[in-house]
Amino acid sequence: MTADASAAPATGAGAAPEPSPGEDLKSLPLADVERKLSSTPSGLGQAEAAERLTRYGPNEIAEVKANPLLKFLAYFWGPIPWMIEAAVILSAVVGHWPDFFIILVLLVANAVVGFWEEHQAGNAIDALKARLAIKARVKRDAAWTSVAARDLVPGDVIRVRLGDIVPADARLLSGDEVEVDQSALTGESLPATRQPGEAVFSGSIVRRGESDALVYATGVDTYFGKTAQLVQDAHTVSHFQRAVLRIGNYLIVLAALLVTVIIVVALLRGDPLFTTVQFALVLTVAAIPVAMPTVLSVTMAVGARLLARKQAIVSRLVAIEELAGVDVLCADKTGTLTQNTLTLGEVFSAGDTPPDQVILAAALASRAENEDPIDLAVLGGLDDKDALTGYRVTHFQPFDPVHKRTEATVHPTLGTVFRTTKGAPQVILALSANAADVKTAVDGAVNAFAARGFRALGVARAEGQDGPWQFLGVLPLSDPPRQDAATTIATAHDMGVSVKMVTGDQLAIAQETAKKLGMGTGILDAAGLGDVKQEEDAATAQSIEDADGFAQVFPEHKFHIVDVLQKRGHIVGMTGDGVNDAPALKKADCGIAVDGATDAARAAADIVLTTPGLSVIIDAIKESRKIFQRMNSYAIYRIAETLRVLLFVTLAILVFNFYPLTAVMIVILALLNDGAILSIAYDNVRYRNRPEAWNMRLVLGVATVLGVVGPIAAFGLFYLGNSVFHLGHPQLQTLMYLMLSVAGHLTIFLTRTRGPFWSIRPARILWLAVLGTQILATLIAVFGVLMTPLGWTYALLVWGYALLWFLVTDRIKLLAYRILDRTTTDSSTTEPTAAQPQAAEPAPSHGPGTPPRAAGPATDTAFHTDADPDIYHDNDNCPYGTEIKDHGNDRSGTQGRRRCAWCSQHPVPV
Repeated sequence: MTADASAAPATGAGAAPEPSPGEDLKSLPLADVERKLSSTPSGLGQAEAAERLTRYGPNEIAEVKANPLLKFLAYFWGPIPWMIEAAVILSAVVGHWPDFFIILVLLVANAVVGFWEEHQAGNAIDALKARLAIKARVKRDAAWTSVAARDLVPGDVIRVRLGDIVPADARLLSGDEVEVDQSALTGESLPATRQPGEAVFSGSIVRRGESDALVYATGVDTYFGKTAQLVQDAHTVSHFQRAVLRIGNYLIVLAALLVTVIIVVALLRGDPLFTTVQFALVLTVAAIPVAMPTVLSVTMAVGARLLARKQAIVSRLVAIEELAGVDVLCADKTGTLTQNTLTLGEVFSAGDTPPDQVILAAALASRAENEDPIDLAVLGGLDDKDALTGYRVTHFQPFDPVHKRTEATVHPTLGTVFRTTKGAPQVILALSANAADVKTAVDGAVNAFAARGFRALGVARAEGQDGPWQFLGVLPLSDPPRQDAATTIATAHDMGVSVKMVTGDQLAIAQETAKKLGMGTGILDAAGLGDVKQEEDAATAQSIEDADGFAQVFPEHKFHIVDVLQKRGHIVGMTGDGVNDAPALKKADCGIAVDGATDAARAAADIVLTTPGLSVIIDAIKESRKIFQRMNSYAIYRIAETLRVLLFVTLAILVFNFYPLTAVMIVILALLNDGAILSIAYDNVRYRNRPEAWNMRLVLGVATVLGVVGPIAAFGLFYLGNSVFHLGHPQLQTLMYLMLSVAGHLTIFLTRTRGPFWSIRPARILWLAVLGTQILATLIAVFGVLMTPLGWTYALLVWGYALLWFLVTDRIKLLAYRILDRTTTDSSTTEPTAAQPQAAEPAPSHGPGTPPRAAGPATDTAFHTDADPDIYHDNDNCPYGTEIKDHGNDRSGTQGRRRCAWCSQHPVPV
């Protein structure tokens, strides 16, 4: 598609004339483009922009929305719907009209619930996309303002700078050349240099420089017909989802095998063919996890909304699950671990340059409108706010990560032209003609500042357009640690996440900051990592794995660090904000764009933060682990219930030649199950204090134990009903229906905890959903709706029997966990529940970043909990210990445990 704007209609007086068909606004002389668009370098007025927005339309590609009716009908197409539909047809053929209507209700109900929940999840994703919409700096009524990129119109004057995604096709106005990355559009691997007057295309990324530009095409008229897409497809399948889908396939195969056995045996016994096939189809449908896709999408959407409220916007929905497994988090120092509020300290002057002249030279090489923290700190250091009025900056070269400095050409009111520059001290020294004379003193000043935690900024000045640079001095900038950073890092360590600092600052600054944050001072100088394109030797790779952080890091080092850590088996999270951080953010298992990140970094990231600090990342990790726990609980429940129903029905038919359930009963059972299980997406859970990994052995093991105990309990009741109470077959079927329904729903409360069922209070929505469906199931059985009436006496017997087996099965579950996973206890995974957000955090188990500490002496002030084999506490203010005491689970003494990390960092006697 070309960039002409010929599609717009003609307008009346005062409107921009329409370009003739075939005119290419990207190559016409710039003056002709301005004339045709009735625009000037001063931009458009707000009224004219509004009129053009109506005429040209929004600067976006209209998303093709699927027809809602077709989306709904799609729920009736596929292997599972086909099986249900076949059962409906067979019911009609044999004249089983109650079966026909009930199975039809199951079919429609699954479609309605699935369609509605997907619709809700889609609305959540649309809301998140709106939060991530690209903004553009545009000149309207001769003043710069920020508007949504979709509101740009041809004729607008915009400013593009380092890290921006170009929001529309535009022609560069006068100024410096810029480099743009068009790889996503053209496949070119190297950035392309664009001179004033040349075109830059929507979706490309500015890699170097900044410039004003005239928009000549928007929306469908842009060169490639689309703008950058920040939010990726919400239906990408993650590792965890693939594992759950493998479970679904396993259940389908298991159901098919057992149902085949039933069909073969029934036919050999001479049972009616249609009735047998209908029953087999219904049983298969009941065994297959029909609700699995819906549960997955609902759980993810709920998690995304929760994170959005905590200022973390998910751009790739399944990244929430990936984040659950992160065990190494590489965090930017500036803005994440520190406050990113720089203040100017006492200036070091080289030679006899007055300190105020050093600040003035640096201020001239700064721009307030860029809102860069360093520039704002330098400008804020001027004693006289009018000091810059006697100077006119005719050329400004902005900072970029490669050259690491800014430069300005200055015309004073009185005097001759000169240039100033500021940047990394080593870079400025390398430029300076007097470097040999001042290097020793400058290095000493920089090291002294670094030892006190100050960042250093070198300043130089050159007379004329090409005179030699003279080093003027060093500006110290302090960026204190965030108040919550140390506590948050300790929490991360207790959660099994090793936080590694990543900074472009000097080694001494990184070490000083790490010391203040309690991170350890094992900081590696990234300059010593060698060629980032080569494989590291084992010793260097080990040093990267063991490091507490990295100093003097360039963007390419970030990618290399992530790559090395991943190759050594770690799941890595990486934070970033700059355009050159994008490769590392893409490479990381979970890329996190911090508050204030460039458009390019946000586009590459999985999660975008809208508030500064590390605590929101830790909250995201906690939330992702909760979601993992919910999905884990669902997987165990689904497998156990399938085994329970299939084994019981198959064995009853094979051994006793008795169909314990009718097809209608199975349909009602499946319908009520699917209705209640959706509420697990909102359940209260406890995140685990170590990164999550899919443990198929544990899941299948526990589910199999529960799935085998269930039929044992069912056959016990079957014996009582058949041999003790001598119930007729129809009433016995009702008895078994109610047993499988009640016991099946109680299984939810077994699978949702690793400890006793009462160790975590269920969410109100969960127990209300289960209670409601079971009251309904009981009423159906008691009054005989579509089955033989059971009566209240036998119904109460079923409830009592099911509750007794529920308590027994809970003990068996604990034994299964003890055998299959000896490290697992609920007390080590405590987390504030959804119903009690004010509750304290979990009792910690130490992660890789926290070395084990020797147990202290058993004293009257130390306490522990029997459920946690590793940790003791000795500070009443400890949030983890408080949780233990609040629940009355504290025991005096240490019992050979090691001291809690929080208590170790806050050594205050009880």
